[in-house]
Amino acid sequence: MNLAVDAVRSSFYRDEMSEDSRKIEKQAQKLSAKERARLAMALIESLDQGEDENVEELWLDEAERRLEDYRAGRIEAIPANEVFERIEKKLG
Repeated sequence: MNLAVDAVRSSFYRDEMSEDSRKIEKQAQKLSAKERARLAMALIESLDQGEDENVEELWLDEAERRLEDYRAGRIEAIPANEVFERIEKKLG
């Protein structure tokens, strides 16, 4: 589970968006997948300006949880080459 993605998907955050933000979102949806990915990365990076001092600890906790899930058989690994192929197909 990605905390940032879950936050964005939350109706709470969506309902709190300003009209300007909604307009920008609609315009962004018209961009190609590659352009949206670049824009998303730039926006996410702009959030990572030291505001979340424990982000490394959160990522470590997430990595440990995923490893535990993998070892317990709750999730399956996906080979890296398959992951990169999927990304390439989506980004064209």
